[in-house]
Amino acid sequence: PNVVLEVGLDVHEGRVLLTGTIDRPQNRLDAVRLSWQVDGVRQVIDEIQVTNEGGVLDYSRDVWITTQLRSKMTFDSEILAINYSIETVNKVVYLMGVAQSEAEIDRVIRYARNIDYVRKVVSHVRIKAQRLPGS
Repeated sequence: PNVVLEVGLDVHEGRVLLTGTIDRPQNRLDAVRLSWQVDGVRQVIDEIQVTNEGGVLDYSRDVWITTQLRSKMTFDSEILAINYSIETVNKVVYLMGVAQSEAEIDRVIRYARNIDYVRKVVSHVRIKAQRLPGS
């Protein structure tokens, strides 16, 4: 059977982050191809996992991890949590967004790594660039 298990999509500044799990490599390719067809897309970051594993327990744990990290970020006055998207898939935390500084993203990554069950943290966060003259 052709089953798409779960694909998440986050978009920041024309950058598309694809996360989730699917059961067939062809479905992964289709998701990437479709993403490139949207006007304004400058980059597609493919973090989709091809697997038949996963279930309600794994999904619940991933939601729990995301909630824990979002909470820690929200209550840390040195982090602008609103500038971040968080996706957790099979205990891997994916971060997307804009950090105010290297120190800020380092704090976020440290929080993520210290949450129970997290296997890996993948950051696609960019550091906010200085303003260009005339902008």
